[in-house]
Parts: sequence; C-alpha cells; structure tokens
Amino acid sequence: MEAVNNDKFRSLTENVGAFRVKEKTLLCPEMNRLGSHLIAATFRGFGVKAVVMETYAGLDLGKEFTSGKECFPCQVTAGDILLYLKKEKERLGKDFDPENYVYFLPEADGPCRFGMYNKYQRIVLDSFPEFRKLKIGAITSKNSYSLLGLIDEKQTPSFRKAAYFSVVVGDILDRLLWRIRPYEKQPGMADEFIERSLKAMMTAFEEYGPRLDFDRILDRLGSLVEEGRNIIDPAIPPKPLIGIVGEIYLRTHVQSNQDVIRMLEKYGAEVVNASLAEWVNYTSYDRMREDRIGLHLSLKQFRLGKMMRHLKNVLVYGLELYYQHMRQDQVYKKIQQLIPVHGDHRVGHLEKILLEDDLFSFDVGTEACLSIAGIIEYVRNGFNGVLNVYPFTCMPSTVTSAVIRPIMSRMEVPYLDTPYDGTYQPGREAAVRTFMYQAQQHFRRNGRKDLDPS
Repeated sequence: MEAVNNDKFRSLTENVGAFRVKEKTLLCPEMNRLGSHLIAATFRGFGVKAVVMETYAGLDLGKEFTSGKECFPCQVTAGDILLYLKKEKERLGKDFDPENYVYFLPEADGPCRFGMYNKYQRIVLDSFPEFRKLKIGAITSKNSYSLLGLIDEKQTPSFRKAAYFSVVVGDILDRLLWRIRPYEKQPGMADEFIERSLKAMMTAFEEYGPRLDFDRILDRLGSLVEEGRNIIDPAIPPKPLIGIVGEIYLRTHVQSNQDVIRMLEKYGAEVVNASLAEWVNYTSYDRMREDRIGLHLSLKQFRLGKMMRHLKNVLVYGLELYYQHMRQDQVYKKIQQLIPVHGDHRVGHLEKILLEDDLFSFDVGTEACLSIAGIIEYVRNGFNGVLNVYPFTCMPSTVTSAVIRPIMSRMEVPYLDTPYDGTYQPGREAAVRTFMYQAQQHFRRNGRKDLDPS
C-alpha cells in the first residue's frame, strides 16, 4: 500500500510540470472560446501542434470521476480531457500512445481551488492505465505564467509577447460581439461575423505571430471591425449597460454559465464582461507588488542579498506590466477609432478603489480583488447593473457578494449573483428577467455612459 501511495505522490511531481511540447499534441481546454482558439493558433505558429478540445460534451464523465465538492470548472475540464482521450484511443486503436500528448492545464497559487485542478486530474488520469503516461503541462501565476520549459528557451520571450497579444485581440473580438449583437440588423448576423473573424485572426496569428508582426495582425483586425460595425442598425436605440465580473472560467465559458450574456441580451441588455487580459495583468501586477513589499522589508532589515533579488523582480515584473499595458493601449486605441467598444480596467487603479474605503485588500488575493473593485468602477462609469458569475461554492466570488451587496444597495444599482454547478435551475431565467426589469428602470432614471477608454 505504501508503495502505491508513493507512486501516486511521485506522479504529481513527475507528470505535472513544464514539459517540452515540441513534437507533441498540446491539448488545450476551451475556456473563453475566442481566446482559447487564438492561443492555440499562436502555439501552432511557433511549431507546436495545439488542439482546442471539444468542451462540455464530456460533463457526465467529469462528474463520474469527481465528488461534487470540487470547483465546477474542474468537473468540466476533467470531462473534456477524458472524453478526448477516449475518442483518440478509439480512433487510433493500437497506435494510440499517451506520450504523444501534453494536456495544457495552468494553475494559480493562493486559496483558490484552481491551484489543485491539475493535481486532482493527474490522480484521475492515473486511474486509467492507458492514460498514465500522459503529461500535464502546467504554468503558474507564481511566476506570472512564465512558459519556460514548455517551448525552446530562445522562443519563449517572443511567444509570450505573441500570446499576450492574442489574449488582447480575443478580448476585442468578444467586445465587438457584445457591442454589435444587441443592435444587429438581422438575427444571427453578429454570430456569423464573429465566427468568420475568429478564423481570420487564427490564420493571422499562425502567420504573423512568430515574426511579432503585430501591425499586420492589427490591420487584419481593423478591416474586420470596419465590416462588423456595418451590422449595427442605427435605428435601434441604446440599451441598458450591464457589467459582468466573477470567476474567470465561469464568466467566459458559455456552456457552463448557460449563455448568460445571450439571456441578458434577450431581455434588452448590452453587456460587457471582464476581460482575460485583466487577469494576466493582475498576475504581473501582484508579483511586482509582492516584491515591492519584500524590497521594503529587506531594506529595513538591511539584508542586501534579498534586497537585490526583490529589486530585480520588481524591475522584471514592472517592465512586463508596462509592455502589457502598451500593447493593450495600442490595440484599443486603433479599434476605438473605428467603433466605440469599452476599454479595460487598469489593475493598479482597481487596487486604489479598494483602498479608498478599505473594502478589501490585494494582500488577500484571488479574483475578489478584481471583482469588488471592478463592480465599483462599472457603477462609477454609468452601468445600469452588474452580474457576479461564478461556480457554486466559489470562495472568492462568495466573498465578493458579501462585500458588494450592501454597497450596491446603497448605490441603488441592480446586482445579481448567478452561481452555476451544471444543473438547470427553473428560477434562473426569472431572476435574470427581474434583474433586467430593475436595470431598465435604472436606465430610464439615469441613462448610461460608456467606459472611459483611457
């Protein structure tokens, strides 16, 4: 028994980590659909055979090998990888070799259960003898998702730049969809347009990403935006503006949140969801912030070695964050000249919002930092309501709800918690419909205004 347990623990260290993905098939879970496919296209541009797996079709499998106490995205992604591998084994028969694949499953540190997904799923995969040799490729927020070890060291800086750019472009495509779909001339035009746009941008990242030719990618994106704005019917008046915050997977994974954005649009909303780039920027900002604190303490203690180490990290993460902001500004500036899409939050500004009234602290961490401050910022920028979308029992989002509910009540702005666990709740649509009635009333009293692009 002891030998078996040792093998299990050894598997968590030997089969989860930063493994070379060249000449392997990199299996990417779908979270945000547009962003996931653009990241995979960027990998392919750098010579990695990356595949975005079919999602949610394996949910029953995921639930079979989980207890229900896990965070819901763990069940979804577990089902995705198990179904994919089972289908591959059936397709290839005796030629199936798990060592030809790497399952790409990042993680985060802190109290969120996300940090344990890949460990738990490693245990699940090890329960299938035919899948034990499959490696799980993990990158972590502890080092701001450095990709060292996954691809060639010489390619890593260029890949990180191209990958971040793909995240921002994915955010823009999302914002473009949410901007035009509530005002489309004919139903279905916006969805069809975004599908074509996604394919065009995937091709652009495969071709121009490795060269870091971002101007060519932006030109391609700009021509698509010009086409997309013609879908808008100028005769349709503005609608109430609804902001979304919450756990990053649930708020961006359409199947898991039962397409809540489309439901909101059905009842008369224009929606803006928190971006993927916001979380990436947060990981860089938080690492820089931690090293600033470490630098201050080492200065007080006059520990020269630690002081120099923290100073170096402050500069590294500070430059990384500066680069990310620069690229974001480049994309948003160009697109906002063509169509009024909403800008993104600056993480440093969100921390200042929390400090104003001592609402929460970045020392605690988790997405609650972004969600609480993001909600306040939505309200200050004239939004007519906010949804908090998250997995059932999610700790950071439950904290967000506890902090923000009385504040939203005082501000007289509609607010709704929408937790999901894969079940269909009869009252969900009624709750959204009631929320939208309140948002319509707020809109009639106060109007709306767009986010400040800066």
